[in-house]
Amino acid sequence: MKKKISIWLEAARLRTLPLSIAGIIVGNGLAFVGGNFSPLLFFFALLTTISFQVLSNFANDYGDGVKGTDNAQRLGPARVLQQGLLTREELKKGMQLCTAFSLWSVLILIWLSFDKTQLYAALFFLALGIVSIVSAIKYTVGDSAYGYYALGDLFVFIFFGGVSVLGSFYLQTQFLTLELLLPAISIGVFSTAVLNLNNLRDMENDLTSNKITLPILLGLVKGKRYHYFLILVGFLSTLSYGYLMGGEYLYFLPLLMIIPFGKHLYRVSNSSGGKAFDPELKVVALSTFSFSILFVTGFIVDALW
Repeated sequence: MKKKISIWLEAARLRTLPLSIAGIIVGNGLAFVGGNFSPLLFFFALLTTISFQVLSNFANDYGDGVKGTDNAQRLGPARVLQQGLLTREELKKGMQLCTAFSLWSVLILIWLSFDKTQLYAALFFLALGIVSIVSAIKYTVGDSAYGYYALGDLFVFIFFGGVSVLGSFYLQTQFLTLELLLPAISIGVFSTAVLNLNNLRDMENDLTSNKITLPILLGLVKGKRYHYFLILVGFLSTLSYGYLMGGEYLYFLPLLMIIPFGKHLYRVSNSSGGKAFDPELKVVALSTFSFSILFVTGFIVDALW
């Protein structure tokens, strides 16, 4: 029993969770600064996002395993279906249970956020939740899996940036401002950079598996330039937001992450690709999480002072 639990935890890929909750931290942190914050809403926003991420990880394991993309030539960590630790049927059941839990969490989140006079807003977020669930599954599952048609970057940017930051902020405050697009862009592009690194690492295997990603279309050199662009946009967006919000020194606290991101970009620029990109995935994911913590810390400390 203990071994089976450890296998499911491996399939859930818990190391990916800090990246998935970065946008929730930013959206809720900014809501807290504005004086509109419910700890219970924050908890269920985290729970919903984590359930989406775990569902996506189960689906990726299943989809890439069934298609044969996860094979002996793959450079990343071996997946559970690939290793024979779980069967297709077991992973399917896991996906079904995770889908049901995700939908339940979405419904609770909507129930906590809206009253009977806000039916259209509630229906919109219900539709958004369903789309998120379907997108988590369809990244690699099925003949029309969008991750196999170079659309993964777009979906990661939308859901990890826009939906996560803007959606969680709106659930707390019931309003949005145009300026909020900037922190949403920052988290979105950093999250996209993680996927891009993953795709840069797996270029050779993806090509032989007929999985089309942006690095496949761009090539290694341009794929690296695209990666630099994503990181640059992330910092410029945060710099712009801090300036628009009044330019207090604490608003620029997340710029401290230029140091680890800069070291990361140096290593990427000097890498020949493949396995060398593998450790950088963790670097960008944890740096993005740290970035989100520094971001909200600066605004919260300034507000409390």
